[in-house]
Amino acid sequence: MIKKLFFALCLIITSVYGASAYQLLSSKELGKGDAKNQTVVVKCTTDTGKTSTQTCTLRRYAKCSGTGENKSCSGWQAWQDLRSPSKKYSDWRSAASACCRAKGLR
Repeated sequence: MIKKLFFALCLIITSVYGASAYQLLSSKELGKGDAKNQTVVVKCTTDTGKTSTQTCTLRRYAKCSGTGENKSCSGWQAWQDLRSPSKKYSDWRSAASACCRAKGLR
């Protein structure tokens, strides 16, 4: 039931924001002293609006300074597509859209 509700919510968000890709999975790693990151995997859609089997993996890292016990993290760096990490995006939706377009999808 919760999975169906989450899927429906994702579709509603997608239609409201006009995005073609929708969020499939999100995870955060916030371990003490480790690299802090958030990863989002999205599925793309075809030109006919059907869900594709192709996915895009997007990640952002926390802004950290210092090392060991002096390590301090606050805020997040820009999102990046793991296929081309040199490109930066302000939000995961724009990163997902660029990734899906590069694959010939939406």
